[in-house]
Amino acid sequence: MAQNPLRLVIVGHGAAGLAAALAAAEQARNNGLSIEITLVEKAVEADAGGNTRWSPCHMRLDAPDRVAASFEEDMQRSSGGLADPTYFRTLSENATVTIEWLQTHGVAFSTPVYYLSAGPTRIQPVGGGGAIIEKLSRATSKAGVRFLYQSEARRLTVADDRVAGIDIQSRDGVITTFDAGAVVLASGGFQGNTAMMRAQFGVAGATIRLISPGTRFDTGDGIRMAREHGACVSGDWNGMHIEPIDPRSDRSAPVVLVYPYGIVVDQDGRRFCDEGADLVHETWEGFARDIHFARPKNIAYAILDSRLSDISGFERAIRSDVPPYRAEGLEELAARIGIPARNLRETVDSYNAAATGDAARFDATRCDGLAASGSLQPPKSNWARAIEKPPYLAYPLVGAIAYTFGGLATNEKAEVLGENGPISGLYAAGETTGHFYGTAPNAVSVLRALVFGKIAGRQAVDFLRTR
Repeated sequence: MAQNPLRLVIVGHGAAGLAAALAAAEQARNNGLSIEITLVEKAVEADAGGNTRWSPCHMRLDAPDRVAASFEEDMQRSSGGLADPTYFRTLSENATVTIEWLQTHGVAFSTPVYYLSAGPTRIQPVGGGGAIIEKLSRATSKAGVRFLYQSEARRLTVADDRVAGIDIQSRDGVITTFDAGAVVLASGGFQGNTAMMRAQFGVAGATIRLISPGTRFDTGDGIRMAREHGACVSGDWNGMHIEPIDPRSDRSAPVVLVYPYGIVVDQDGRRFCDEGADLVHETWEGFARDIHFARPKNIAYAILDSRLSDISGFERAIRSDVPPYRAEGLEELAARIGIPARNLRETVDSYNAAATGDAARFDATRCDGLAASGSLQPPKSNWARAIEKPPYLAYPLVGAIAYTFGGLATNEKAEVLGENGPISGLYAAGETTGHFYGTAPNAVSVLRALVFGKIAGRQAVDFLRTR
């Protein structure tokens, strides 16, 4: 193709990519610039949207126009002090203006009741992530952005630390080189790439279930391409956001988050964790990861009794559409789920003997301090009620990955960083970037994709304008 320095290519059709494309188109229009903007997506149009399309998209804000005063402190706490303070300060400072921008494009927000437990306030787009994809896709197309579906970004061209172009492979295998003055990488993490998962996490990394149909498209393309040109990395490369789901369900993200209110046993019928260590959104990553990487057959079972239905709104914590296994006796329940009946009976009896606190203190919405007493191992720190009222219930649980933490290093302008500073004309946003350490800050992933996608699009246009 003929050289066109005023061409911007955006890789990825999720929250970050669409925000970048729309923001870029608006920035170009406001500055009277004629910039050719192309959004490249490997999925067919009906499946485009990556993780965003399938996510409920909770966002950690007190209200659409208000960020919690503790936001930046919370980000540091979740990362063990490793988070880039400038990055998260930028996120905090731009969160509400980004939500307002989305509202101008037809995205409405509500304040949902989040599962059962207390925690930071969150807002949610009405219609979830699908609404974000629909509204931003429509606005982006109307703004003149060209969409290339079933097209895969293969290779960046970088000359003298400056982006010069990108190779795109169409569905028929033809590779076209786009001369481009700027590129935004918003193609997700590498959780959908079996080889990369195996290389990073070992053999078990290659067999983790994907949490949504869109997750399979996140194959690390943006990360790979940028690293080929010396891009630095960020985030915990041994980290991932992984959730406990019901493997029997075909739904997207069929999480089962009632496990703190009973006990959890492995394939041998034995407990292996403190089910009540903390609120569920603080424990679910470590819990799901333990199931996949350390439990026999990569599965566990939440064991509860009929008092689950006494918890107000318990259905909110279960997205599986498959009913639990039910039985009037523990031995029958064990037979239904295929674990040793004698072991399950011994485990429940030992737990019940230790769960002797005042059951009236039970409160599913907070850490209630109702602990199992005595020498129970592992202990249970909260919500320790005896399992004694049939019918008994069992939910099978496996770990399902949403996204990886390791990604590209970027700054507050969404510029991709090389050894000598920003790589001119190269930007990244969303899960393609790093910045998460230890555990994912809850309800931040989509928010940061939108905020830094918008920043990336505007910065890319400003760069093209001045080059």
